[in-house]
Amino acid sequence: MNTAFRASLLAALLAATAAARADITIGVSLSLTGPLSSLGIPQKNSLALWPDSIAGEKIKLVVLDDATDPTTAVKNARKFATEDKVDLILGSSSVPNVIAIAGVALEQKVPQLGMAPFDLPKDKGQWTFILPQPMGLMAETVAQKMKADKVQTVAFFGFNESYGDAWKGLFGAAAAKQGIKVVAEERYAPMDTSVVAQTVKILSTKPDAVLIVGAGTPAALPQLSLRDKGYTGRIYQTHGAASPELLRVGGKAMEGTVMPAGPMLVAEQLAAGNPVKAPGVDYVTRYEQKYGAASRSQFGAHAQDALLVLQRVVPLALKKAKPGTPEFRAALRDAIESEKEMVVTHGVLNYTPDNHGGFDGRGVVMLTVEKGQFKLIK
Repeated sequence: MNTAFRASLLAALLAATAAARADITIGVSLSLTGPLSSLGIPQKNSLALWPDSIAGEKIKLVVLDDATDPTTAVKNARKFATEDKVDLILGSSSVPNVIAIAGVALEQKVPQLGMAPFDLPKDKGQWTFILPQPMGLMAETVAQKMKADKVQTVAFFGFNESYGDAWKGLFGAAAAKQGIKVVAEERYAPMDTSVVAQTVKILSTKPDAVLIVGAGTPAALPQLSLRDKGYTGRIYQTHGAASPELLRVGGKAMEGTVMPAGPMLVAEQLAAGNPVKAPGVDYVTRYEQKYGAASRSQFGAHAQDALLVLQRVVPLALKKAKPGTPEFRAALRDAIESEKEMVVTHGVLNYTPDNHGGFDGRGVVMLTVEKGQFKLIK
């Protein structure tokens, strides 16, 4: 065998090996700066805990900052799809950005795992799957808890964007079902630094409770304002606010707050038989070993859950196609939609063609804030 022939054969073998074991490329758009960076940063931190490969295939992550801006999120998504030829898009951190990316995912036929909750219409969300708990599930849980707490009137104090809009409709319906009257509605922007005017209007209605609908550290602002103005009634928050950063920014004003959240936030407090306890404790232990005690958040765990989903579906997709092809992207989508009982840190996922939310009641716990810590309400 001459030297030229050996070199040619070696090159062919290397090319065949590369084709058989192409990288799985994932485009990640996160809010690493801007008003919701407290969501995006722990998500990026969690990516550092990922393994280098899944099912024997190397994972390549392309991470970009979208600065909490939907326009930038769209630019990132287009780059992922057209330049990086990604197999999947992960992100973003906020509801408006998830919605913005979903349009690109649909157009380019690239599966998307969104890390902010929003129920897209079926015709617009065919390629988008949501990792946080659906807002409808959480709204029902909050309304039921209010009923148990004997709340009769509640004021709504929420973001003036899609997260707030969705909660307004879903919670309004859930509250009505429980016989609870919404007596006021005030809105604010994530970048606002004062909500005094809205606070005064809410106080004038003398509600039994206030539901604050915000995300990340901006969710603390209305509560600080309410307590500063002397409000002593019950305050409820949503799962968009469930993070240690909220407690740090809100301080003593957060004491007694009630909110729904994913089980991982209190993984150690779960019953031994809870299927979520083991993956939750594993993630929390590794995250806090790397980033410090009490650094866990609802948001960072969504990136871990993306990994757990991929570990279930990638082997199935690889049986049908190779990474880097339209066929592999379609196979990933189909596997996500059909695989059952995927246990993640936030619950158990069962996506279907008609349900890209995936969670049931196993994905919800009710928490209160006690002495600056999240405590499970049993």
